[in-house]
Amino acid sequence: MADPTPVIDDLCAESDELDLLVAELAPESWTLATPAPRWSIAHQIAHLAWTDHSALLAVTDQDGFRVLVEKALAAPESFVDAGAEEGAALPPAELLARWRAGRSALARALRDAPPGARFPWYGPPMSAASMATGRLMETWAHGQDVADALGVVRVPTERLRHVAHIGVRARDFAFAARSLAVPAEPFRVELTSPGGEVWGYGPEDAAQRVTGPALDFCLLVTQRAHRADLAVTATGQDADRWLDIAQSFAGPPGPGRPPKGAAA
Repeated sequence: MADPTPVIDDLCAESDELDLLVAELAPESWTLATPAPRWSIAHQIAHLAWTDHSALLAVTDQDGFRVLVEKALAAPESFVDAGAEEGAALPPAELLARWRAGRSALARALRDAPPGARFPWYGPPMSAASMATGRLMETWAHGQDVADALGVVRVPTERLRHVAHIGVRARDFAFAARSLAVPAEPFRVELTSPGGEVWGYGPEDAAQRVTGPALDFCLLVTQRAHRADLAVTATGQDADRWLDIAQSFAGPPGPGRPPKGAAA
């Protein structure tokens, strides 16, 4: 049974780093467009606040969470945007306070969760460690959108290991989400961490292989950059196909980002 404490600590650190980007923004800067169509910086933070609240309900109020799931099923194409729109309409100071309070409450709830507990989610049930890992992935990905909007280059950290882990684990989902046959062969994935260590996943002798910087792989699987702009390479037809469709998030396939220099 995995101890969730390290990943919860990393989730808090990732959130705090994003907080530093937005804490001192002038109110008008919250309306800056991010790479996500129709989403401003306020939408990005509102989405994180909304999803943290959903996760908190999943951990502490499962009846309340079921109500959210029913709303999602009733409006599968719009419920995520609706949550972001609602939060983005708040004054920036109120939105920031809501996000801070919600993520702190979630971290406490995850730390207090009974060992071995599993919680409902929009996909399969999740452990405290898996819930924290998913929240870290989303915080990092939406934080990238905020950084891009502000023209900030973030220094990658070893926390990317959690994002990479989800990206590798989601391989089969990426194929299934597009109604494609899931490869029967295991893949070998080797990623170079920000500190120079190689993170390896899968059999070392696998014919299907993916290699590259961990940062680039994480940008790919969160669909924050186009494959053509990243130094991630594939060996084998199935591995090559995966890099075109990879996603680390639940839900339908996203459109991804166009390559740099592509016409808007």
